[in-house]
Amino acid sequence: MSETELEILEKAKILVEALPYIRKFYGKTFVIKYGGAAQKENPLKNSFAQDIALLNFIGIKTIIVHGGGPKISEVMRKLGKEPQFLQGHRVTDKETMEIVEMVLGGVINKEIVQLINFHGGKAIGLTGKDGNLIKAKKRYMKINQEEIDLGFVGEVEEVQTELLENLQKDTFIPVIAPIGYDKEGNSYNINADTVASSIAVYLKAEKLILLTDVKGISNEKGEHLPTLKINEALKLIEENIISGGMIPKVYACLNALTGGVKKTHIIDGRIPHSLLLEIFTKKGIGTEIIL
Repeated sequence: MSETELEILEKAKILVEALPYIRKFYGKTFVIKYGGAAQKENPLKNSFAQDIALLNFIGIKTIIVHGGGPKISEVMRKLGKEPQFLQGHRVTDKETMEIVEMVLGGVINKEIVQLINFHGGKAIGLTGKDGNLIKAKKRYMKINQEEIDLGFVGEVEEVQTELLENLQKDTFIPVIAPIGYDKEGNSYNINADTVASSIAVYLKAEKLILLTDVKGISNEKGEHLPTLKINEALKLIEENIISGGMIPKVYACLNALTGGVKKTHIIDGRIPHSLLLEIFTKKGIGTEIIL
């Protein structure tokens, strides 16, 4: 058998391996938090958009929630406003919130939409204010039992899914900027992992997938853990093995799993086509977190 024939055979094996997963997930909803290197580097941006378009073509319904913190800080500095953080949380006054809406709901959101559409998808950009999608309330941060007001930083109070369900019926791919509003009409910047998790719960999604800039979760020896039960993940947090930005991701997975989502995944978005590799191969490339 020639080298070319072997290559073709290998491609056929890959397609055959994917077939049971395509059949299993046809018509199901995946909520994907998009961020990190996959949102910054052009080759990774394109591979992500291709993955989303392909999933849509084979009948898997995807909903994307994106972040954009570094871009917000960049634009703030260009406008002469220095970003302020408290234990990793952005302090968001009214002027900062206007910049957040401009960057997340405008620049970043439309770039993602355009790229998916360029690769053959049918994406549409939203914020939580569209169609009353995300009702929010102010979020306070606790430091030494004291509640600290971060400004227009919020948490999800309710997700109204009618708009998303109607868009899915028409095979649109919703791309959502994590901005909500309260009953007084105030806008809030909300953690994108939290928004993705909440949407997954309200839609009873099949999967919640969080893209990161690490391989997944590792144990105390630094060994990658392909599968992890949620109680094991919480224990790793207690032992300070899981720390920093990975903690809210684990809690987002916990919220999703206890809210009815079948499986959650934390995957390495630095790998091209990471979504396809995690979903359609036996080994996957990240950490699958289950109940």
